[in-house]
Amino acid sequence: MSVAQVFEQLEQNFNADAAQGLDLVFQFDIEDDSTYHLAINDGACKLHEGTNDDPSVTLIMNSDTLKGIVSGETDGMQAFMAGQLRAEGDMMLATKLGELFKMG
Repeated sequence: MSVAQVFEQLEQNFNADAAQGLDLVFQFDIEDDSTYHLAINDGACKLHEGTNDDPSVTLIMNSDTLKGIVSGETDGMQAFMAGQLRAEGDMMLATKLGELFKMG
C-alpha cells in the first residue's frame, strides 16, 4: 500500500461526529515520501498533498511507522516514545487522531 493510499484510507475512516466544531490541520511529514495534510473543519475532512502554511500539529515519521499506526499494528504513543514519531505544534492534538479516525 502506498503512502497516498494510506491517507485515502485514513480520510475514509474519518469520524465526522467527533469533529463537530473543530477547525484543525494535521500535517504529516513522511520522511521517505512526501508531505500531506488533513484539514478538518466542523465535521468535514479534506486530504491535501503538500504542506499547509499554518498546521495545528505536524507529525514527522517514516512510511513504515505511518502504515503501522493506521493499520493498528503500531501504537502511536509507543512509536512516539521510541523516537519513531515526532510532533511539532500542539502535542495534545496528536492524541486526538484516534478519536477522529478509526485505526486498524
